[in-house]
Amino acid sequence: MISPSEDVNEQVAAQAPLLARIKTEMAEVIVGQQTLIDRLLTALLCNHHVLIEGLPGLAKTLAVTTLARTTNSAFQRLQFTPDLLPSDLIGTLIYNPQTQKFTVRKGPIFTNIILADEINRSPAKVQSALLEAMQERQVTIGSTTHALPEPFMVLATQNPVEQEGTYPLPEAQVDRFMFKLKVEYPSKKEELQILRLMAGGEEPQPAQVMTSEDILHLRDLTNQIYIDGRVEEYIVNLVDASRNPEDYGLDIGPLIQYGASPRATIFLARAAKANALLDGRGYVTPHDVKTIGMDVMRHRLLLTYEAEAEEISSEQVVQQIMDTVEVP
Repeated sequence: MISPSEDVNEQVAAQAPLLARIKTEMAEVIVGQQTLIDRLLTALLCNHHVLIEGLPGLAKTLAVTTLARTTNSAFQRLQFTPDLLPSDLIGTLIYNPQTQKFTVRKGPIFTNIILADEINRSPAKVQSALLEAMQERQVTIGSTTHALPEPFMVLATQNPVEQEGTYPLPEAQVDRFMFKLKVEYPSKKEELQILRLMAGGEEPQPAQVMTSEDILHLRDLTNQIYIDGRVEEYIVNLVDASRNPEDYGLDIGPLIQYGASPRATIFLARAAKANALLDGRGYVTPHDVKTIGMDVMRHRLLLTYEAEAEEISSEQVVQQIMDTVEVP
């Protein structure tokens, strides 16, 4: 009789060509952003949301549209502006004088992948409307609650430079994003490749690789990936070190106002499983945790004024934690 672990390994091996193909297809369009591609696919497998931060022109929007095309997902792009209303996002009730009844007009959030472009330019009311959708996978219009389609992902972008006229995201909302990704400039070699790819005037069009059924099956397989008890303890220690650094020989206590929330623990485990699947393994290693650890934890630490005065970033604090906590 085949054991569950052997069965999972066989399923992972069977899905490896599909995952390799979607990576290749996305890389044909998005040059030099392999980490961005991997994290978007990881979030897709984990059924969670991503916050992408980077300067203009670094393929943030292109990456999201490419993901939607390769997975054959319904896609909506919404430009967040200061005058945006919650009804522009979730929909509203329209009165029909002929029937003397209100009917629901659903908004663009009723889709599989929604790109919330420059999310920090929207006011608090719009952000709170998005919060229910992200957490509960449903929206309330009038007195009726409507379930959102599956799969459903919010991929939000924000510009780190232009802060005039922006509304900083509340901590409760930032915490609901599985990853916060920081997109960097491409290398000279990659930029030359971008030039040759785009200079012809026609952007490459990715082929459809997955269906919604494939995504749901891969999500189920991700949940079956084996994670050892020692790796689970390692994840808990990483998060606990952000709250009680002195217990791990770290002298960063004065720099941290609030440590990572329990969502960090959950997301580290889920993302590590997805990373293992993308690497073609049916089990999680500490390397999987380290690979995704920074992107899970960087936005979950609230630093003190002392850290800001010394120009110490959350990335530096997280890196100290990951370098110090003992690896099993």
